[in-house]
Amino acid sequence: MTTTTSRPRTPSLLGADPLRTALRLDAVVSGANGLAYLAAAPLLADLLGVPAGALRGLGGFLLVFAAGVALVAAGRPVRAGAVEVVAGGNLLWTAGSVAAVVAGRFDLTTAGTVWVLLQAAVVAGFAALQLATLRTR
Repeated sequence: MTTTTSRPRTPSLLGADPLRTALRLDAVVSGANGLAYLAAAPLLADLLGVPAGALRGLGGFLLVFAAGVALVAAGRPVRAGAVEVVAGGNLLWTAGSVAAVVAGRFDLTTAGTVWVLLQAAVVAGFAALQLATLRTR
């Protein structure tokens, strides 16, 4: 008789494949922000205190990043090294966002300061979630 032992799967809010889901969420949020920055740059510039040109540049970057994250999520299997690169990119974005606020890089409005720090926290959360789910694989 052969006995196989499998690791019991703990139910997850992120579904059967939490790493893939975390990556997909990151891609959707990054892509949505990128589209918003591109489509509404003049409106957001006044609201946030970030020049429209900078918002368009950030929007373009976020769309490329989102596409890359979506490709990583679509991999069969999802490659650990690629996930680490995505998480590292998220951590760099977080650090850059906080540094921009602290250094006064832009003439941020109150709403802009809150937005930049809020999105930095969300992006840091994505990085933490990606690394945590990677470790549980």
